Amino acid sequence: MLYTNNSFLKRAGAGVLMLLMFTAIAGAQNTKYKDEISKKSKELEAKVIEWRRDIHEHPELSNREYRTAELVAKHLEALGIEVTTGIGHTGVKGVLKGGHPGPVIALRADMDALPIVERTDVPFASTVTTTYNGAETGVMHACGHDTHTAMLMGVAELLTEMKDDLQGTIVFIFQPAEEGAPAGEEGGAALMIKEGVLENPTVDAIFGLHIQSGLEVGKIAYRPGPLMAGVSDFKIEVLGKGAHGSRPWGSIDPIAISAQIINDLQTIVSRNIDITRNPAVVTVGAISGGNRSNIIPEKVEMLGTIRVFSDEDEQLIYSRLKSISENIASASGGKAIVTVPYSSHLPVTFNNVELTKSMLPTLETLVGKDNLIEVVPTTGAEDFSMYAKEIPGFFFFLGGMPAGQDKATAPGHHTPDFYIDESAFVTGVNALSNLVFDFMEKDIKLKTSMTE
Repeated sequence: MLYTNNSFLKRAGAGVLMLLMFTAIAGAQNTKYKDEISKKSKELEAKVIEWRRDIHEHPELSNREYRTAELVAKHLEALGIEVTTGIGHTGVKGVLKGGHPGPVIALRADMDALPIVERTDVPFASTVTTTYNGAETGVMHACGHDTHTAMLMGVAELLTEMKDDLQGTIVFIFQPAEEGAPAGEEGGAALMIKEGVLENPTVDAIFGLHIQSGLEVGKIAYRPGPLMAGVSDFKIEVLGKGAHGSRPWGSIDPIAISAQIINDLQTIVSRNIDITRNPAVVTVGAISGGNRSNIIPEKVEMLGTIRVFSDEDEQLIYSRLKSISENIASASGGKAIVTVPYSSHLPVTFNNVELTKSMLPTLETLVGKDNLIEVVPTTGAEDFSMYAKEIPGFFFFLGGMPAGQDKATAPGHHTPDFYIDESAFVTGVNALSNLVFDFMEKDIKLKTSMTE
């Protein structure tokens, strides 16, 4: 996807030339508003922390973010921002028109929590419980979505205070269900896009960030191109013939067939994927079949995940997964039914290369050259990828680990001990706000240069 300004060229064929010109004028950050943004970000710090702690103490699962959405909507309305609620179930959209014409930029934060029992000792730890997949569990913001929401609320207040200086329009996207919609429901970025969140006004580019518990506070990590993996889950049903465990020759053993399938699936990455170009992962994460030691069952079911960094590798893995499973089962007299994707699929989170490069001076000015780190792709996934597939996007990682902590001891995401240093929030608010002003400034220069 190439960057073009919708209001100027309607994403026409001149996009390549436009991108080259956009990159050429990128230069150093426009520092006109830098000091004011930095000052306001610091002034908003206490508010952002208060919002984050409130959201953290009252976490809500995907598509059930009612309280969080109400908190966000009331805040945006109080700022005088045009608000639409109920997009993608509980999503909130805010539109802020600047004092001057220009591009439309979207900023996105996710709001949902996870079915995890919190184990931290912070005074605002969650004690919320719920029933998830038939089992009692806690609910915890164990991935940092509470921090994303609070920071974007802060950005909304900051940019509202400076709206007369804005050369364009901001669309604030507060998204539910980034972790995936409940079974039988739609949700997340895909549903918000389907319901028009990138339209009225039509968005030209989108920015987003993700807090990282293993990246030190004050640092920002990025990567042009593929940053996070595309992900698909799969289901393999192996059908055989049951028998008494003492007479295996009378069976078509689906457990033995499944064992062979699992072993051979590992050859997809080791023998079929060109790992000099992109990494890939094929993992079987769950297997179930049988209920007694002396009974060979008729059926085994396996669930797994695929992680890739290109559409070509994804299709190759799909094809090999089916071929290996079906042929191994057939050779043993059984049958394999492969469903891929099974219940979820996300494309690669791809940072528009030209857009990313043009915005790096902004981040470097903010955190310093040594604290702006280009990273290798991560096999985690993000449904920000859905927006970046529609329009140019730039997604980056914000350090949230206490300064001086050993990364090896930092609790990981999606774990009961997940912890974020709240001093990171000033950097997050500062970064998103500066990206907005610098993108608008460069876009105005671009249009001017093309009309001269």
